Amino acid sequence: MDMDSASSVVLQALTQATSQDTAVLKPAEEQLRQWETQPGFYSVLLNIFNNHMLDVNVRWLAVLYFKNGIDRYWRRVAPHALSEEEKTSLRAGLITNFNEPVNQIATQIAVLIAKVARLDCPRQWPELIPILLESVKGQDGLQQHRALLTFYHVTKTLASKRLAQDRRLFQDLASGIYSFACSLWSHHTDCFLQQIYARDEAAALSSLERTLLSLKVLRKLTVHGFQEPQQNMEVMGFLNAVFERLKQFLECCRQVGSDSTCREKLEKTIILYTKVLLDFLEYHPCAFIPLIQRSLEFAVTYVFTPAGEGVTFERFIVQCMNLIKMIVKNDAYKPAKNIDDSKPESLEAHKIKTAFFTHPTLTEIGRRLVSHYFLLTEEELAMWEEDPESFAVEETGGDSWKYSLRPCTEVLFLDIFHNYSQTLTPVLLDMVQNLQGPTNVEDSVQLLMKDAVYNAVGLAAYELFDNVDFDQWFKNQLLGELQVSHHRYKLIRRRVIWLIGQWISVKFKSDLRPLLYEVILSLMQDPDLVVRIETATTLKLTVDDFEFRTEQFLPYLESIFGLLFQLLQQVTECDTKMQVLHVISCVIERVGIQIRPYVGCLVQYLPLLWKQSEEHNMLRCAILTTLIQLVQGLGAESKNLYPFLLPVIQLSTDVSQPPHVYLLEDGLELWLVTLENSPAITPELLRIFQNMSALLELSSENLRTCFHIVNGYIYLSATEFLQNYAESLCRSFCDLLKDITNEGQVQVLKVVEIALKVSPMLGAHMFQPLLPAVFRGIVDGERYPVVMSTYLGIMGRVLLQNSSFFSSLLSQMASECNQEMDQLLGNVIEMWVDRMDNITQPERRKLSSLALLSLLPSDNSVIQDKFCGIVNICVEALHDVMTEDPETGTFKDCMLMSHFEEPKLSDDEEPPTEQDKRKKLLALEDPVHSVSLQQFVYEKLKAQQALMGDQGFGALMETVDTELVRQLQEFLQGL
Repeated sequence: MDMDSASSVVLQALTQATSQDTAVLKPAEEQLRQWETQPGFYSVLLNIFNNHMLDVNVRWLAVLYFKNGIDRYWRRVAPHALSEEEKTSLRAGLITNFNEPVNQIATQIAVLIAKVARLDCPRQWPELIPILLESVKGQDGLQQHRALLTFYHVTKTLASKRLAQDRRLFQDLASGIYSFACSLWSHHTDCFLQQIYARDEAAALSSLERTLLSLKVLRKLTVHGFQEPQQNMEVMGFLNAVFERLKQFLECCRQVGSDSTCREKLEKTIILYTKVLLDFLEYHPCAFIPLIQRSLEFAVTYVFTPAGEGVTFERFIVQCMNLIKMIVKNDAYKPAKNIDDSKPESLEAHKIKTAFFTHPTLTEIGRRLVSHYFLLTEEELAMWEEDPESFAVEETGGDSWKYSLRPCTEVLFLDIFHNYSQTLTPVLLDMVQNLQGPTNVEDSVQLLMKDAVYNAVGLAAYELFDNVDFDQWFKNQLLGELQVSHHRYKLIRRRVIWLIGQWISVKFKSDLRPLLYEVILSLMQDPDLVVRIETATTLKLTVDDFEFRTEQFLPYLESIFGLLFQLLQQVTECDTKMQVLHVISCVIERVGIQIRPYVGCLVQYLPLLWKQSEEHNMLRCAILTTLIQLVQGLGAESKNLYPFLLPVIQLSTDVSQPPHVYLLEDGLELWLVTLENSPAITPELLRIFQNMSALLELSSENLRTCFHIVNGYIYLSATEFLQNYAESLCRSFCDLLKDITNEGQVQVLKVVEIALKVSPMLGAHMFQPLLPAVFRGIVDGERYPVVMSTYLGIMGRVLLQNSSFFSSLLSQMASECNQEMDQLLGNVIEMWVDRMDNITQPERRKLSSLALLSLLPSDNSVIQDKFCGIVNICVEALHDVMTEDPETGTFKDCMLMSHFEEPKLSDDEEPPTEQDKRKKLLALEDPVHSVSLQQFVYEKLKAQQALMGDQGFGALMETVDTELVRQLQEFLQGL
């Protein structure tokens, strides 16, 4: 590019690219895209964004195009890579001046320089760091700030590199600049403190910005810049200074008040100080040991004593709690079970923790966590009144609370309780004892305290197993609390039913369940929505528990299910509907077919809910889960849902539709259970299979489910399905087999095996393109046993049930291999006999012996030559399938099935699906289950004897081992 002429045309294109008019915008973007690979383009962009006279939006866009170009064209090996000459010129131009007046553009330029540094520093760009340090020292305020901003982004980027060589380079950099970074941070911090106490807020804000940036640099250098930071006095000196600086900044919070312009940045800086400690603890737990005592003293003082009042804020308290939690939980600070095996550092850390966490300290922490931090706040109570659904969802673990105070408090409580349960259990039980009996509904303080204490008992349920007789407490105290109907007592009703949910899988007698169902039935009609939602959640935990007994629940099923459905209709928030749907799904799953009389209303409502949830894919996932359980519960009756169900499956499994990203996994599961429970194929159900080709191309983790779906269609209607889809399926399978694991190969081959089993003639014809590879795999002696076993299963089906097709396949393969058919057949039989041990399933072993026996009687010399091997396989299979009748002493084939019986089911057993029934009926026609191996062996040997005559057959039998002959005669006794 000629720089002068280029500058004006690029500037014009960038100006047009900032237009709101797409007719102007689109051609400009296309023109810029074409210039991306032109030499000189990035030099022009550099000149444009460095020209402060130009429009801000144009300069911003120039920076973005430059930044994207680094990702695409800066590396030497990239297509259309920038020349080394241009890169040298660009690097020099990027650091000539740090005087960008616009904050957002300055930040983007800093990020851009960091991207180049990641690739070129220090080897191709050794001057970067010295120039940055020199600029940071300058007196010009703007230049100093911009250089410091760039210094931070460069440090952050270099610290993120993880290759050993890159880490060494960063450590070299850190050791060279650490002193400077410390003095810079210290200088700006002192300036800020002087200015804030002098009430010069404008100057203080400027110094605070520099303090924050220099601290960000120090954080990266401290955490990632030293292999053994405990041996560096400056590093440990800085970390110790952090505590003093934190106290000073917290006092500043008290001084400036909540409405100061400095307040937000001040809190950010305080949080950054805590991040320095937390990061250092995470990456260097052993180096942190000298800081444990001070960290605990600092955090506990500010969080659990009056010292923190008036200066702390929520995010700071969360960080302090995280610091305590990480020290308490850290595995590096725990001695081994055998003390002699412990590392000295672990013993040292444990000693410090033990000395700190005395009985009085733990008692105070435990009491204050429960009585102060567990109390519902005014904001939470207001939210309960104004938006009960949001309150209920957040209380049960909404993501928005992940970093807020309540969940953090509860996690800290659990960790401390788990590690110091002997001290804290009596403390908590004492708090429970002080709250026995109903609480006065007018005493809001006591109501909140009881809620908090019950919360603690629920969270610590597993720890309190041996100390609380929950069954007695439930009967004598909690039941009574649930019967207090005053609207203010909803706090306790909601907490008690939650508490029961926490204890249900810990300690709750089975014979108390009916009493609990009475309670649930009552609370599902509570006037308060939060209580009803919490009750539904506890119901889910109850039916999900391994002690759940369907017969105990059935008397309440109709009423409770009706109330759950009412709740589902009543709630309006997406998250709450999901929550209730999960409960409904769980109930349907546990009661199975018993749900059938009660689902009419739900079945009518779900299509409406599906339509309303078009923009809410996670709610649609919950609907899919519910439908999966519904179809399983309804069995063959689920066909009545097809007008709604099949379009849902169609949409969920169509990879050309954007929602499939969320819905695919559940959609495939629903498709599968729909097939398994379908009484008959329908044109619409068959049509959905058009989605499958694209799904098989994905080769995702859902491939196994896809294969199960294919099998489901084969079992349901092999003829119609294979005639419609076998050709496209075969193409997909051929593509898959080129690049798939051995396990994946087995899944593909099993589909072919099932098709041959269900429809021997059509299956062989439709999957003919796959069979030569199977044949070759057998002849070549496939090394992977499970694949070989499947090959032999497929070939066994072809040989036994479609002998004419086997002959034509043998002829085709002989022609391809340039061998005689007999010679090739001999190789197949020989390999089959040799690899019989690869086959572990008794059905396949019997199939192999039936298949090889089907070659008899034969006067073919090759088959007669392999006779010994065939008899060997037959005797092995007879050992597998023959059982001795102890009364008569005769043998019978245990795999024979004469008629289909409906199985007698216990209460806990699922009834057979329609597919299970189809498999059973199919088995009645399968030679493996309809032909007696004993009889078949006898008839085939008799026929061979008749063909060869007694003398010839006798000579043939002499080729068989005498012990095998003896075993064979034993099996054939009485025939």
